[in-house]
Amino acid sequence: MSSNDMALYDEAFIPRMQVGYAPECADVQSITGDGVKDYPVLDFDDAALEKLSGNIKETLSSSVVRPGGGRIYRAAKRTLDIVCSMGAIAVLALPMGIVSLLIYSEDKGSPIFSQTRLTKDGKTFRMYKFRSMCTDAEEKFAEVQKGNQCDGLAFKMDNDPRITRIGRFIRKTSIDELPQLFNVLKGDMSIIGPRPPLPREVNLYTPHQMQRLLVKSGLSCYCQCNGRSDMPFDEWVESDIKYIEERSMKSDMKLMMKTVKVVFDKKGAR
Repeated sequence: MSSNDMALYDEAFIPRMQVGYAPECADVQSITGDGVKDYPVLDFDDAALEKLSGNIKETLSSSVVRPGGGRIYRAAKRTLDIVCSMGAIAVLALPMGIVSLLIYSEDKGSPIFSQTRLTKDGKTFRMYKFRSMCTDAEEKFAEVQKGNQCDGLAFKMDNDPRITRIGRFIRKTSIDELPQLFNVLKGDMSIIGPRPPLPREVNLYTPHQMQRLLVKSGLSCYCQCNGRSDMPFDEWVESDIKYIEERSMKSDMKLMMKTVKVVFDKKGAR
């Protein structure tokens, strides 16, 4: 690694992406092959998020990957995002209202769950979802993280005990993702783009993996159209980089159509 890559984070940060090794408190085997079983940092305050974002932006400044598409593409993409999200929200308003009532009726908790995610250049935003877990799911994460079944830095667990009854249904059908249409409308996300990761995941990214954050995050990309949870993490990263380099309105439209198909097929949904 270069001398820049060897620069350490602030004490509050796990230095994997900068120095290329896993901290002692993390399971090295799980990070390199079987998936993280013990995330070194779970909670990030505003100062920590700002520091993380700054390191991401600095790391990406030396990336050799160049996002495809020029000004016309970006303007057309944003226009498509606005039109599609507004149309979908109008059509799905009643079903989303019913889902909200069903979630609330199960445990009287808020039907909407929001979570800090990262997008282009490490910018943070609050991503919305229909709540599919118990109301204290975030507090219980430390208890279940050792059950991670994803082979990389993301967390996936088939029988996560935090998932509610209605939650299992809305996750299997991808209904839980529908509130992200409001993120798209606001400009936080795009219809098509790499899925937005959590700070605890990005904190363990290598500079190569961090290139997923070269463009605005989205609802769906190659991974979500080709197995979703079934795709190995390394392939997931490579598919996102492939999209970033080759993105165009043609590829976006194809991915939008494929996304609709896989949602109905429920392939790889958990």
